[in-house]
Amino acid sequence: MEEKNGKPSELAEAMMQYLDCECRYFPPMPDDTELCAAYFDALRDAAEGGYVPMLIKVDEVLWECLIINSDPDSDGEDDYRFDAAAVVAYRREQLTRELPDGREILKRYLADRREEAEDDEIDWDREIVGSVEGGEEIDCFAAYRDYRSEETAPVILAKIPVKHAWEIFAYLPFGGWNDCPGTEELMAVTKYWAEQYGAWPSTMSHDELEFFLPSPVPENRALGLAIEHYGFCPDVYQGGDYPLGALADSLSHSKIWYFWWD
Repeated sequence: MEEKNGKPSELAEAMMQYLDCECRYFPPMPDDTELCAAYFDALRDAAEGGYVPMLIKVDEVLWECLIINSDPDSDGEDDYRFDAAAVVAYRREQLTRELPDGREILKRYLADRREEAEDDEIDWDREIVGSVEGGEEIDCFAAYRDYRSEETAPVILAKIPVKHAWEIFAYLPFGGWNDCPGTEELMAVTKYWAEQYGAWPSTMSHDELEFFLPSPVPENRALGLAIEHYGFCPDVYQGGDYPLGALADSLSHSKIWYFWWD
């Protein structure tokens, strides 16, 4: 729980220690104006500073995911202890590993989605893809919001000391459960999207991930991208009322991509 004086909780302190980089803590706030200003200031100076900025929700489940992936022997200690040497070794291994082709990973995921649709007798083109219309611009971040209090959750702005956007997952290995891709897949797909669209990971909770782009994707590429998003994160498909065509319409007007895994 957050302390009433606005200081970081024990969990927030542990997360900043785990990240082992320049961090700034933000207590809950009525709106995210200050968070966004700080993020975009950091993003502007990222190339010169040699880091990738991330807004990270102070999240107990996220903490457990990070430890399970990078230091499983610590087993999520109640007092937030972890083996710093094991975490460093994990990061080093991930950063030196040759990544698979992100496009090929997405093709494999999409083959699974198509097979699921066929098994469920769902018409791929009509029900899953649909028409490119009805989408809305995504104009604000969501992963750090606390919808119960209508405030932001406690947040850490971390300047992750990596050269490339996709390398942040060596420091924030939050995936590998249910349909959420694991670290290697997250890195590979993010590398592909960073090179294709300039997309950078920007915000994270235990089950949400958002990207920021310098400009929306061109309309003629939006549908193909929306289908890739569906392969990457099946929960972007919200049923017949919001097929992938509506998502494509949204992507062609948005600088933010949102993913949520159930």
